[in-house]
Amino acid sequence: MIHLLLIVLALAGLIAVLRREAGAPAALGVLTVLGIAGLVLGAPLLGLVLLIAGACVAACGLPLLRRRWLSPRLFAMFKKVAPKVSDTERTALEAGSVGWDGELFSGKPDWQNLMDMNDDGLTDKEQAFLDHQCSVAAGMCNAWDIARERADLPPELWAYLKKEGFFGMIIPEAYGGLGFSAKAQSLVLQKLSVNETLMVTVGVPNSLGPGELLLKYGTDAQKDHYLPRLADGREIPCFGLTGPRAGSDATALPDTGVVCKRVIDGQEVLGLRLNFEKRWITLAPIASVVGLAFRMFDPDHLLGDEENLGITCALIPRDTEGMEIGRRHHPIGSPFMNGPIKGKDVFVPLDTIIGGPEMAGEGWRMLVECLSVGRCITLPSGATGTARYALGWSGGFARIRRQFNLPVAEMEGVQEPLARIASMAYIAQATVRQTANMIDHGQKPAVPSAILKSQLTEFQRSLLGDAMDIHGGRAVTLGPRNYIGIGYAANPVAITVEGANIMTRNLMIFGQGAIRCHPYVLEELAAKDADDIKAFDKAFFSHTGLILGNAARALTLGLGIGRPSVPFDATAAPYAQDVARLSAGFGLAADAAMASLGASLKLREMLSARLGDVLSNLYLTSMVLKGWQEGDKVEGEDELLHYSCRFLLQRAEQAFVELFDNLPNRALARVLKPIVMPLGRRWARPQDTLTRGIAQNVSTDSALRTKLLAYTWDTQEEGQQDNPLARYNALLADQERAEPIYRNLNKAYAKGELPAEALHPEQRIEAGLAAGLLSEDDAQFMREHEAEVLAMLSVDDFAFDAFASAKENVTWHTDTAA
Repeated sequence: MIHLLLIVLALAGLIAVLRREAGAPAALGVLTVLGIAGLVLGAPLLGLVLLIAGACVAACGLPLLRRRWLSPRLFAMFKKVAPKVSDTERTALEAGSVGWDGELFSGKPDWQNLMDMNDDGLTDKEQAFLDHQCSVAAGMCNAWDIARERADLPPELWAYLKKEGFFGMIIPEAYGGLGFSAKAQSLVLQKLSVNETLMVTVGVPNSLGPGELLLKYGTDAQKDHYLPRLADGREIPCFGLTGPRAGSDATALPDTGVVCKRVIDGQEVLGLRLNFEKRWITLAPIASVVGLAFRMFDPDHLLGDEENLGITCALIPRDTEGMEIGRRHHPIGSPFMNGPIKGKDVFVPLDTIIGGPEMAGEGWRMLVECLSVGRCITLPSGATGTARYALGWSGGFARIRRQFNLPVAEMEGVQEPLARIASMAYIAQATVRQTANMIDHGQKPAVPSAILKSQLTEFQRSLLGDAMDIHGGRAVTLGPRNYIGIGYAANPVAITVEGANIMTRNLMIFGQGAIRCHPYVLEELAAKDADDIKAFDKAFFSHTGLILGNAARALTLGLGIGRPSVPFDATAAPYAQDVARLSAGFGLAADAAMASLGASLKLREMLSARLGDVLSNLYLTSMVLKGWQEGDKVEGEDELLHYSCRFLLQRAEQAFVELFDNLPNRALARVLKPIVMPLGRRWARPQDTLTRGIAQNVSTDSALRTKLLAYTWDTQEEGQQDNPLARYNALLADQERAEPIYRNLNKAYAKGELPAEALHPEQRIEAGLAAGLLSEDDAQFMREHEAEVLAMLSVDDFAFDAFASAKENVTWHTDTAA
């Protein structure tokens, strides 16, 4: 009995030490005490084994002992197998900051660190801008006119955007800009997402572009000249980065700038001779100033000894001699301004370099630091805004569209996609808001920016598909009445730009995060580069403690032992605790993958993507939980929280399963799986009861629908373009009165109380009035209601030759057609 007791105590003690990462002295203490107890209590052999184990722990774990024999050998091995980090990779790794993503990588997330970043909301100025200027701008958009008639925003809208400072949201008030917070910028773009072209036009100048680069790196003279002009729209900027052979791999730029001298107006000027070819440059056709990224060379040593200075960014006026600009690309589904830029032997002075000549070669750092913030805002906000509108339109349409004598919103086949849209909208809103709040607290989230960009634009792809399915023929028939088809066609733009999702998911989220966010890997690599064995010893054995700690935490939490305390209410706490469990498993699996695959993990993109999927879903769940805890809750929101968290955690577990099924080291996979998932999967797809409840709420005039549709253009003012969301909201507000009348009329018709030829709702209304089933007041209400319903269900038709740009090529198939 004493043997069993000592073994149990040893295991429990060691697991407790490992979970807390208390270190070798604590483990040595447990083994020594129990070893002596074994000798004293009549279990000498077991006691001796425990003391020998303690001696091994001392030899390997105590710094003074291990540094004499173990650390030098490990350091030599590490230097042979550790991946080499290039200068460009190091720059990318050092860009931005580490926040909650680092907590998730640690395997022991401290929720209080996340909760301490309070959301102070918007200023009165920001809220007023959202309520008024954004509504005015949205109300000037007619999607059909913009996409098909003029292929541009109308001139009065361009003038309004410039006048009201939409292009200067990130520019401080001191330079004439709005000086908005990241949260306000995000919400503006969400509201403007009612039209893809409008959102992109406003979003890009406030994201990656000359404005942000000038703010962070520009000289005082550059700031004083350009920032006020960018803020009020006198200058329209674009940024030329991608080209025919340099897309996602921006470090492969073939464009060059060679330092040279040229005589201008009788004076010798030191400058750059630029040769470049760019494409897919947003706003290029109308830009007045071009930000340009290129490789800078100084073969004649006019600046110093170095010839290859690296990637550099410069700001070039549109009218610079030799630059070809003005032609347009045709982005799928959306006519936002986008086009190529070319230049051959274009000469510019050195002071066009952003930040001046001393910033030569710093372009890559500038770009990755700006991208780490901009990628968090523009496209994720656009996707979130799209989700809001798609939900509002789809819920409204599903309620007023009747088949088989009932709204299609009551059909489970429609409820399923409605609930998915609602969940993705809810997740996106929380994630964008909370990440923007991190930026407002001074963080520069590099890895989260990749998570948001890829995950939320994929949400957009999925939920737009669901919205199209719900609308059916209403959405696939293009024309002025179709409010969703053009945006659906434009969705691949968001998937592709600012880092294609394939690259972002497979290479960036985990590939960058594994080194950038890991508590010790970057320190180990730095110690290797510095040949500092003492620093390596400290980092490596801390790393070892983390691995063992994550194994202990993953196993015990998976068995339901020792659940962590979390700062959430009873509804959200179980999900936060499971995020902690899966975080420990993720930390263990990440270290196992890096250790077993080494540098080749870079090439195992499918494995890297699955690890990234785990991290992404844990991050999204965390943002949802924080939003729930801090927000004002409404009726039915608890169902949406349960649905969303289960949806995300099920995806995280699925990614784990696929990872373990495909790890090349099968023995390692067989060890990892029972540690990370000792009881198998915990999460299944959300239950049907949640789906039904959510669909009911988002297709009726409910508090949950109102909350999810906040920060949309939902008003209809005189002189504005038609607003389908406002019309659906008005119809849903009348639904409580209309639905009983529909039921009574349909029941009377089924009983033969109304004429058999009363097949249309309008006919049944009049027949019901004549039969005394309706009052005149109810009949008039239903006439107006049904007329609006029919208007919202109707689609457009056109002249036979309307779609042919070359009318002479039209084939008239009948004599009467011509």
